[in-house]
Amino acid sequence: MERMRKPTKEEQAEAREFLLKTLKPGDTIYTITRHVSRSGMMRLISVFFVKDGEIYELDWQIARIGLFQRHKTDEGLVVGGCGMDMHFHLVYELGRILYPDGFKLAKGMYGRNRDTSGYETDGGYAFKKATL
Repeated sequence: MERMRKPTKEEQAEAREFLLKTLKPGDTIYTITRHVSRSGMMRLISVFFVKDGEIYELDWQIARIGLFQRHKTDEGLVVGGCGMDMHFHLVYELGRILYPDGFKLAKGMYGRNRDTSGYETDGGYAFKKATL
């Protein structure tokens, strides 16, 4: 399995800016498994977002922020590991990268454990996950 080169700082900044403009806390991120290795220790997962009835694939932008690498010959992000929900892991890590200090909760939105303070300190919980 070959992987793409590491993104530059400028590419990472551009991708982060794009994702922050595109995704807002509370949005649903859709994931789909494209491939599981024979050992079960690696998956190729693609990430999607729906806005105004249009479906957008986010694999390339997520790879550009340096979170996970895109597979060179197949579709999807290379996510290593097993024994947990790797789709949740991907969405959680995306939230942590975009909101490292947490985020303000939208009106009517609760934090973890039904917290009503109006602020979530863990950016990993910024997005909802739906696995296809």
